[in-house]
Amino acid sequence: MVVRFLAVALLMALEVPTASAQGGPPFLTNDPGTPGNANWEINLGSMQTIVRNGATYQVPQIDLNFGVGDRVQLTYEIPYVVQVSDGQQTQSGWSNAYPGIKWRFWDQGEEGWQMSTFPQVETGSSALAQQRGIAGPGPRWLLPFEAARKFGPLDLDFEAGYYFPQHGPREQILGLVAGRPVTPRFELDVELYNDRAMGAPPDETTLELGGRYKLRRGFIALFMAGRSLSGNADGKSEFLGYFGIQILLSDYGRTFTAEP
Repeated sequence: MVVRFLAVALLMALEVPTASAQGGPPFLTNDPGTPGNANWEINLGSMQTIVRNGATYQVPQIDLNFGVGDRVQLTYEIPYVVQVSDGQQTQSGWSNAYPGIKWRFWDQGEEGWQMSTFPQVETGSSALAQQRGIAGPGPRWLLPFEAARKFGPLDLDFEAGYYFPQHGPREQILGLVAGRPVTPRFELDVELYNDRAMGAPPDETTLELGGRYKLRRGFIALFMAGRSLSGNADGKSEFLGYFGIQILLSDYGRTFTAEP
């Protein structure tokens, strides 16, 4: 089933017209792209992770990005988490926030390499949020590296990085997104993502299919669905999904952006 899913997704990506695939919402992998000087990229979404005997919902998942110059992006992410477990009371509240800054230090244009780094801090949380299981103690520092380039008919985005926690094991992330637009308004992508703690669980690899659809000037629908390739042991996701909207604003938010 997984092999068939991946083969179909890659075939769809190979058979559609040329354009650029993108990381970032709705995907877990980030790309080197930035909004541009004085532009906003606002992602408002709902992310669901369904595990054995329970589920976690990020409703909403807020992702705010502002461009400073053509190669720098200021970011602030925070989810409101609703956690459901069989036989237990539903828990909810604001989880850890992720402020950060992205710098695209290498840019050879659309046909060449683009590379960036995107350091972020997973902030601490209240003792009550930790007790409810909807947030971690923090802080943790994330230092990733992103690269993007066109290879023949495919546009690829790659991200690799480490979480450096104040307490506990380090965590490694690896992500790859490949895809191309099906039409001038509809983009389809496939993602392979691995999140692994060093010397301790979890070690989870997921496969996702998703994309973006341009609704109108400055508004893009985001969607993604996938599942774990690591089995369904405790803590392993069986299904994950994302549905949301991206709002693009220019001139310090005074006008909608015509093109993403």
